[in-house]
Amino acid sequence: MDEFVFAAREVSSDFLVARPSGRSGLARLLDLFAGFDGYNTSRDGVAADGKAMRADWLVIGQDLKVAVSRFRADHPSVAGSER
Repeated sequence: MDEFVFAAREVSSDFLVARPSGRSGLARLLDLFAGFDGYNTSRDGVAADGKAMRADWLVIGQDLKVAVSRFRADHPSVAGSER
């Protein structure tokens, strides 16, 4: 089964696009026939969409977690009232 495992600490929603290194970036200057263009692949479009959707929702969850913790830090009297 082609499962994509995400780290719990930080998720990026642009995983379908390969992230080249600085060295490969310099090599692209001489790449006249686009031989260095590469993308992360999935077995089919449905799998790619599922991975992308999962990554997007994980990023949304991370953003919400950061927003809630910042709100609680900025408003301690309101944050403690939910109990």
